[in-house]
Amino acid sequence: MKPVVIFVILCFPFLGFLKKPSAPLVKLSEYGFFKGEMKNQDPSDRVIPYHLNTPLFSDNAEKLRFVKLPAGAKLSYNDSTVLDFPIGTALIKTFYFPLDFRDQSKGRKLIETRILLHEESGWKAFPYIWNEEQTEAVLDVAGISTTVSYIDMQGKKKNHAYVVPNMNQCKGCHNRQEKMMPIGPSAWQLNGMHDYGTKQVNQLQYWQEAGILESVSGVVPKGVVWNDPSTGTLDERARIWLDINCAHCHRVDGPASSSGLHLGWMEKDKLKIGIEKTPVAAGRGSGNLRFGIVPGKPDESILLFRLKSTDPGIMMPELGRTQLQAEAVALIREWISKM
Repeated sequence: MKPVVIFVILCFPFLGFLKKPSAPLVKLSEYGFFKGEMKNQDPSDRVIPYHLNTPLFSDNAEKLRFVKLPAGAKLSYNDSTVLDFPIGTALIKTFYFPLDFRDQSKGRKLIETRILLHEESGWKAFPYIWNEEQTEAVLDVAGISTTVSYIDMQGKKKNHAYVVPNMNQCKGCHNRQEKMMPIGPSAWQLNGMHDYGTKQVNQLQYWQEAGILESVSGVVPKGVVWNDPSTGTLDERARIWLDINCAHCHRVDGPASSSGLHLGWMEKDKLKIGIEKTPVAAGRGSGNLRFGIVPGKPDESILLFRLKSTDPGIMMPELGRTQLQAEAVALIREWISKM
């Protein structure tokens, strides 16, 4: 018996490696994130809505964002990267299209809800697809392609494909040193006012009052709103758009680090931003152009060439869009023109 006892004691510390991550729930409703009718996206207790000052472009989809931390847990503050969410955190993001962008009171159609769960083994991403009745969303790890229809801000009827990525594709963007990580909720993106129904308050302040964020010290950076000139300069608005749409890959620890192009809004090195920088690889993606950015000459700049393309072999970002964001292209064109 003694050898058996010794074997169990010696092996016990290693049994943790055999533990499998918990399986995701099949239905979104099973998480209990929302109360009442699911389509209303009315958050349950301890589920806190938030928004980003400048969000990622996703083929014109609007987004509803929520966070839920484990009971009693807090996240620590930092001003240089995405906030460090504790194990057990759920980040919830619902993608939808208003029926008429000019008047959102006419209704909306929910397409998908993506959940990022922070498990002991790391972050996991799970896509849930909404049914036509808008009563439930069901896990679909394979992703889908669907057609969306809406009236845009110019009053034009739009119909186009919308792609829900499969579970593995999520890591294509949420990748930092080969680990899945959140992209958006940083101090500078959360440093802004949010309407909580009963009052408008700064999001970081609200998170502190709600007990999920430790005290904030020093001057808190604030990201501008990319399409609102009253919030920042042309340079600031262009840089924050590039930060949220490109820098999750184009950063020193991102999957596109080998390009040498680093597009985070805090980057100061002009060459790393792309100014008069030659591409690492030529070909169709460069458009036979010589430099990433040519000051004063947007049409000679690879950066703009790739942003204004919808060709899968050329366009940037590579994932998450099939449509052109004309307003952003105009912003980057103006930014380069006035360098």
